[in-house]
Parts: sequence; C-alpha cells; structure tokens
Amino acid sequence: MQPREALRRALEGADGPALVAFLTAGYPEPERFLHVLREVEEAADAVEIGVPFTDPMADGVTIQRSSQAAIEKGVSLRWILDQLAARTRSATPVLLMSYLNPLLAFGYEALAARAADVGVSGLIVPDLPYEESAPFKACLDAHGLALVQLVTPATPPERLSQLCGASEGFVYAVTRTGITGGEAQLPVEVAQYLGAVKEIAPVPVCAGFGVRSRDQVELIAQHADGVIVGSALVEALERGESPAAFLRALRP
Repeated sequence: MQPREALRRALEGADGPALVAFLTAGYPEPERFLHVLREVEEAADAVEIGVPFTDPMADGVTIQRSSQAAIEKGVSLRWILDQLAARTRSATPVLLMSYLNPLLAFGYEALAARAADVGVSGLIVPDLPYEESAPFKACLDAHGLALVQLVTPATPPERLSQLCGASEGFVYAVTRTGITGGEAQLPVEVAQYLGAVKEIAPVPVCAGFGVRSRDQVELIAQHADGVIVGSALVEALERGESPAAFLRALRP
C-alpha cells in the first residue's frame, strides 16, 4: 500500500474523530525528539512534524518560538530525516510540515526518496501554491507520498473544488484566516464552511488552527472527519506535560 493511501485509511479508520497532532521537531529539546514523537504517536491518528524555519508566515507566536529555539539547537530538515531513520516505526502515519525553502535546498528528488525511506507518508507545504506544485508533486508521486492541500474560509468555491480534488491523504481545512494558535473561540461560520469542504472532498477533511479544547473537537467532529492540534500541544510540552495525556484528554 502506498504511504498516502495508508494515511487516508488511518484517518478514515479512527475511533471517533481523527486526531492529527503537530509538534515542532526537536522542541523543547532535540535529544528528547524521538521520545516525544513516540508518545504523540500513541495518542494520535497521524503526526505532523514541523520543520523549523526562520520565517514561518502561517504560524503564530507559539510555533514561531518553538521553531526559533529548535533552529538555535541545530535542528534542520536533514537532522529530522536522520532522526526518523533511527527510530522504531509505529503504525501511526507521520507527515512533514515545511515551508518551501528547506525543501528546495534539500532537492525535491532527494527529499522524496529520503522521506519515503524513513517512513514519511506525505508533506504539507503552506507556501507552495497549487499552480507551482507540479514539479514537487511529481517527485512525491514517484514514491507514493501525499501532498496535502490547505483550504481556508476565504477560498473561492471554484478553487476550493480544485484544491480538494488535488489533496492526498486528507484536506487541511484551516478554520480561520490568519495564523495558527490565536483565540480559543472558533468562528461561528465554521460549521457551514467545513460542511462545504466535506461535501466535495474525496479524502478525509481535518480542521486546524486554534483547536484547544474537547468542546472544540466535538464541534468540529460534527462537520469534519478530524481535527489538527498544534499550538496547544506545543504549549503543553513547554509546561512539561505528557503529550499523550494532553491529546487523550481532547478526545470526545
């Protein structure tokens, strides 16, 4: 089975709403990365590993802070792939979430081959426009890896259909315009928006940006297949909490 298909099936087969967890690679401490990853894998249905970047335009202050701290401690895309190669793999799919520059620097073909080799199921690239994604997607396709597309409440209907049709593994439905983290209250129109995305998406729809509570998970689960938790999990790690316990507490 191709990795992107395994990712889709893992989300579709989740017990209740699928839980996709984001963590910044190497944060809070690089030497604890694989330990934290194992804990998160135990409690999540898929894991997004954030590749630290100096100008994370879609991320709020929490992920910006964690990204900068990881960079200062030597975390890079190559380091992440080497760490993943050394781990004991689990059945939980792992994705990389990265801005475009580190991927270009590594090289598309080399990255796709290495990512597949170390057990990565797909990539999310917030600053890669769909219209410019064909060269990268061709390299991922050669190894069966997913390229997950993001949509937002501001995405026009025609483009929404295009992005949902192109997305692999799942559709990343951003719950609000702006950056990650932010206020705890989800927009009142989120139900209608997620319903529209789910109606046309051929793969699971997972919603993220600002998910912090079980109540929010329950609300989103009425209109989407899963939730994505990022900033709140990073903050739990900063407080020294168990990431697995934190994630389990979010499940309805």
